Amino acid sequence: MTEKKLVEFNKPKSMGPRDWGEEILISLSPGNYSLKKLFIKAGKKGGLQYHHFKDESAYVVYGKMIIRHDDGNGNLIETIVSEGDSFRFPPSAVHQEEAITDCLIIEASTPHCNDRVRVEKDYGMEEVKGLNSTKKEDVTFIEE
Repeated sequence: MTEKKLVEFNKPKSMGPRDWGEEILISLSPGNYSLKKLFIKAGKKGGLQYHHFKDESAYVVYGKMIIRHDDGNGNLIETIVSEGDSFRFPPSAVHQEEAITDCLIIEASTPHCNDRVRVEKDYGMEEVKGLNSTKKEDVTFIEE
């Protein structure tokens, strides 16, 4: 007989201050996935970035936002998403989110907590304030 596991009830945890809004960890399944609630203030945006390993999917609970992403030929294009839309950023997909209105996003991703490479300069853009790039060997994967 396999050992029975107990149901876990999680308390939301802030992931620290963000210029663009708020990032709350809702749940973590170590080694599997993390579930977050992101509140992005109208007019705010994150950095243009990609991830070495992180694979993230999101659902727009409310609001309207621009997603800038590489079209595969080195050009940035914009897609507008709003309430009820979902999207995915697989590893190495260049992306940036900018809120047109206040937005609430639910994000599920692999539990790589510091995996980002900032690429504004590669696309001739001014760098947005925020978290710095991490080297591939410095990326942390939460397993426990």
